[in-house]
Amino acid sequence: MIQRIQTIFLFLVVVCMGASISSPYWLQAQEASGETWELTAFMMTHMDAAGETLDSSSTWYMATLASFSGLLALISIFQYKNRTRQMMFNMINSLIMVGLVVVVFLTTNGVNSEINAVESGSYQAGFWVILAAMVFNMLANRFIRKDEALVRSVDRIR
Repeated sequence: MIQRIQTIFLFLVVVCMGASISSPYWLQAQEASGETWELTAFMMTHMDAAGETLDSSSTWYMATLASFSGLLALISIFQYKNRTRQMMFNMINSLIMVGLVVVVFLTTNGVNSEINAVESGSYQAGFWVILAAMVFNMLANRFIRKDEALVRSVDRIR
């Protein structure tokens, strides 16, 4: 049924993935030159000390992964009648979120190696909500498995 605890967790996954699309993932600032690099779901922007954009490149694939993950969690909410399918959607969603974290990590490391940065920059809220979404997804899967075990134990008693 839709009013189960796993529905709340899956809805929180949708909210977190929406927040990750609208928040920056990473920020790198070099104090010596005043230049900054900012990574969002849609763009990697390189700005000078005055705030003018020197270079920008599209990162649409990150926004696509985050959107697809949120959509998959939303679809999973309405699969409550088939718990095995719901668990399968959540496992796929976990892989997509891990892929998104890996893509963000590889992108930030690539920029750091290009600019020979001493510090690695700071991960912003957009990155951390992806990790929160992963935790919510795991909790939802745990409670779905718990429901499935309860249904099987009731069937055994009959």
